[in-house]
Amino acid sequence: MADEALSAGAVARRLGVAVTTLRTWHQRYGLGPSHHVPGHHRRYTPADLARLEIMRKLTAEGVAPAEAARWAKQGPAVSPGAELRMRGVRDGGGQTIPVGRAGPVARGMARAAMRLDSVAISETIAHSLARDGVVATWDGLLRPVLAGIGERHAATAGLIEVEHLVSRCVSEAFAAVARAGTATGPPRILLSCADEEQHSLPLEALAAALAEAGVAYRMLGARVPVAALVEAVNRTGPAAVVIWSHTRATADPGQLVALLGVPRRPLLVLAAGPGWRADTLPAGVVRPVDLAEAVSLALAVRDSLDQSTGD
Repeated sequence: MADEALSAGAVARRLGVAVTTLRTWHQRYGLGPSHHVPGHHRRYTPADLARLEIMRKLTAEGVAPAEAARWAKQGPAVSPGAELRMRGVRDGGGQTIPVGRAGPVARGMARAAMRLDSVAISETIAHSLARDGVVATWDGLLRPVLAGIGERHAATAGLIEVEHLVSRCVSEAFAAVARAGTATGPPRILLSCADEEQHSLPLEALAAALAEAGVAYRMLGARVPVAALVEAVNRTGPAAVVIWSHTRATADPGQLVALLGVPRRPLLVLAAGPGWRADTLPAGVVRPVDLAEAVSLALAVRDSLDQSTGD
């Protein structure tokens, strides 16, 4: 049983609720952890988790917490859904965000996103960043949830408020990582969205991953006109430039050609994002397949410069 027992933080991430919500359910309704080892915090058993799943589902459907707790304490076998619907309580209506094969943490965050629970979302992201790092968090947690929101929006034209809230939570989490970075030396990497490109979260993920790796960078952000990008390159002389494009509409190869023609041409130009087509890229431009490869290429440039300076 000890191996199966979960901490409050682990349960919160699985359910997509804040730890403070679990404490409230424990204190007010008696839905707390039941496994106890002397000298240690109590932990949640699988049976505890099953009861909390019912509590989360029913409260999300609009059932009053006290009523939901009464059902939850009777256990999963009660199956209250049919009776509740007969009493006029709305069911889930398919209001879920698909996350593919992502694990329970991503499913929990998707549920929190549907409730617009920014506290739970932020707690989940922060814990994943601290445990797994930026790249693993982006690939295993954030991308599946963001892609699921996009899929639901494409099908329903809804969830705009969900996308905005989640994006803000993600941006704040990446900004915290960037502030905590310990990069030294001048910024050698320039990060920019393509002209008219507004989807900057993947670029923020790259910035956070670079900061985590101790690589100094400059971030220009969204919708950077090519003339402004060329001016920034000429003024700062970066060793590498990353241009992010999310859609074909913003992936004009002319932006890359302009970069390759500047007097202070970067050693490396990366065309990042699904907007770019490999068969339209100018010679000398590299298209990383994912965040991990973009970070690896940036590190290689940094290490190459450090080595040449040392020589």
